[in-house]
Amino acid sequence: MTQTNEPTDEAEIRSVIEKWVQAFRSKSVVAAMALHAPGIVSFDIVPPLRYVGVDVYSKPFEAAFAAFEGAIDLELRDPSLTVRDDIAFTFSLNRFVGTMTGGQESDYWFRWTACFQKIDGKWLIMHDHTSLPTDFASGKAVQTLDP
Repeated sequence: MTQTNEPTDEAEIRSVIEKWVQAFRSKSVVAAMALHAPGIVSFDIVPPLRYVGVDVYSKPFEAAFAAFEGAIDLELRDPSLTVRDDIAFTFSLNRFVGTMTGGQESDYWFRWTACFQKIDGKWLIMHDHTSLPTDFASGKAVQTLDP
C-alpha cells in the first residue's frame, strides 16, 4: 500500500477534475487524454460498450468536440470525492451545454463516475463511466431531467 497525504492527494485530484472540465471547455483532446492512464477503460455515453486505451478513447472526444461550434460548457454539480492510498473515485451530475455545428442546441445533464490511480506519483483517470437515464418504454435516453 502507498502512503497517502490525503489533503495533498485530494487537492491534486480536484485539479485533475478541473483540468478535465477545462479540456471540454477548450475542446482539447490532447489536454483530456493527458489526464487519463494509458490503459484507461471507459464506459462512455456513446457506443461501443467500452473503450480501452487512450488511443482508442481519444476518438469519441475528437468526434464530440468536432460536432460543436464554439465553446462547450461543462458544469459539475457537487462532485463527491473519496481518496484511499493510491486509488480514488468521484461521482457527480454534470451539465453539458453547447451548440452543434448544424445549429442544434444541446443542454442536458448526465451522470459521471471516475476512478483515479496514482501512477508514478501522478493521479490519472483509470476508469470513467458516463450515462443518461433510459426510458425503457421508448428505448431512448432521457435528456430532459434536471437535478
